[in-house]
Amino acid sequence: MDIDTGVNHAAWTAVSEKYWREYDELLVLARDGFSLVDVEREVLTPLLARGPEVVHLQSGDGIDDHALVKAGARSVVGVDYSSGAAAAAAKRATDLGAPISYVVATIPDTTLPDGCADLVYTGKGALIWMTDLDAWAREVARLLRPGGHLWVYDGHPAFALWSWDLDEARIRPDRRYFMRSYPCDSYPANGAVEYQWNLGQIVNAVVAAGLPIRHLGEHPEPFWKMGEMEAAAWQGHLPNTFSLLAGPR
Repeated sequence: MDIDTGVNHAAWTAVSEKYWREYDELLVLARDGFSLVDVEREVLTPLLARGPEVVHLQSGDGIDDHALVKAGARSVVGVDYSSGAAAAAAKRATDLGAPISYVVATIPDTTLPDGCADLVYTGKGALIWMTDLDAWAREVARLLRPGGHLWVYDGHPAFALWSWDLDEARIRPDRRYFMRSYPCDSYPANGAVEYQWNLGQIVNAVVAAGLPIRHLGEHPEPFWKMGEMEAAAWQGHLPNTFSLLAGPR
């Protein structure tokens, strides 16, 4: 499949309008600061207790940024290539007086200085939009200070294979684990194309960038469900998310 990153950018820009439409609801979620999932709290608590400066790549609605601050981060810089998403997130940070700022940029061209982060945080629908995984990993390594860490909690590469049937988990006939990309048929839709990076490619890109893997987990819970939908594939028998921590011990 030919991939038009301009189409993807337009799709994400259109979807990001919801961050303004749902501003008040998201403001409450940001104020509560409870968006980190269990494995994030378990693995990141010792790192966040040190008061790190965090860069959140593909920050989206920015809700996780407030959770990171609440858990101990000294500051967060969110990066997103939608100016609308970044502007809405920046206003929430201002409204709540949080030490969070935002940059509009396309990864790996973040324009942030070398060694500006103790922790790079990303995930929850991030890696499927990366056109070059090796360049992404090198950018992460560039941003990190010596002793810094990368944290990823994202959809498992197998997540895209599962059908949404309620009676039984099935592999979709239009998906293959080793296919390069596929059309998005849910959020953000609008003709966007998602990249199918397998777990080996993700791990190897991180290692090749000089970041040793300290934790790799696979989890049955999806990080996102469309509306109130349920599916047999989400009932605990199959991997739907993964977590990765890279950096020194």
